Amino acid sequence: MPSALPNQPSLPLSATPGQAERARHSISLIFLLNGLLFATWAVNIPGVRDHLHLSAAQIGLALLAVGIGSLLTMPLTGHWIARWGSDRVTRLLVVLTLLSLALPFLMPDLSTLIAALVLLGALNGSLDVAMNAQGVTVEKTLGRPIMSRLHAYFSLGGVVGALLGTLLVGRVAILTHVSAVVGIGTLLALWAGRALIPDLAASEASGPQETSGRLNPLVLLLGLLCALGMLSEGANYDWASLYFRDVLHLPGGPAGIGYAAFVAAMTTGRWLGDRLRTQLGDQQIVRVGSAVTAAGMALVLLVPHPVTATLGFALSGLGLSNVVPVMYGTAGHALHGKGIAQVATLGYGGFLLGPPAIGFVADAFGLRAALGIALLGAVLVALLSGAAFRMVRPTSQPG
Repeated sequence: MPSALPNQPSLPLSATPGQAERARHSISLIFLLNGLLFATWAVNIPGVRDHLHLSAAQIGLALLAVGIGSLLTMPLTGHWIARWGSDRVTRLLVVLTLLSLALPFLMPDLSTLIAALVLLGALNGSLDVAMNAQGVTVEKTLGRPIMSRLHAYFSLGGVVGALLGTLLVGRVAILTHVSAVVGIGTLLALWAGRALIPDLAASEASGPQETSGRLNPLVLLLGLLCALGMLSEGANYDWASLYFRDVLHLPGGPAGIGYAAFVAAMTTGRWLGDRLRTQLGDQQIVRVGSAVTAAGMALVLLVPHPVTATLGFALSGLGLSNVVPVMYGTAGHALHGKGIAQVATLGYGGFLLGPPAIGFVADAFGLRAALGIALLGAVLVALLSGAAFRMVRPTSQPG
């Protein structure tokens, strides 16, 4: 386990190109491990539910605990990064988060399960902020965009976790599966953490500075855009399969086609996103991407057929793929670690609250009408993104 964080700020950045490349590989691995972690939890939720004999409402309450834990620590992480550096904070948190994955599977009842999930969410929320801040530091050092590819590694980790779950769930004991992921993941995290690099000193960084901890207008606007993007993303994740089953009346396995199309397109878009950011610029990626998402959701809702819906969810995933990575990167370049923490907290609120809100609207007006919220969110991102990028100095963004 890494030692406690030293009580001193990171030194000014002095990494060589070779060190920066090693840091890029290491932070990519950490993103992948984070995706693997949550996929491992997700594929074993039914086993935890059955073991503790939980109702649907109780498992829903337990899942909400993860989000609550994240919201508790995300706003604090920017201060930790400013004091100790994103490299040290990431190095510690990735190990603690992986170790905390085992706790929910050891709990004997609902109350202790909720406590374990609050802790998992708290550690993961901080890790989310810290690893994105380290990604921005590496991006600055390399002088080229890498944030979209990092988020693609997170998605890839989810795919690896899902495939591993397909092979192991029901064939080996849950604790065996989880212990293997925790053990191997922790060793890889310890290895990866050694190559992370210190942040830029505040005097070396470009862009508008933070002001005494208050939310300035740029933070609020970037946070709003991130929340709208994550609302649309969460709607696709949580409701695509239900749309195929309840609206298009596809049973069983085929009902997952829309979800698979969305995830595959999002992963592909993130994998290619940095090259497109270099060619087109961040503003165009966000504006065009959200317009593509809106068009995809309109196709889903206006032409309710399995083929058009599959195409629509794929377009939605492709369009959304780079919105959140660009928002995180923009916040990091313009406002540094605390900016990422503030924007991520606001954005995560959209991811947490959006899908339940869609559920309430679906109960009242039907799922097709409710998914219009995701379409509206994408339209608002397309319309408001220009104002956000005008507030950011051109030198604060890569590409």
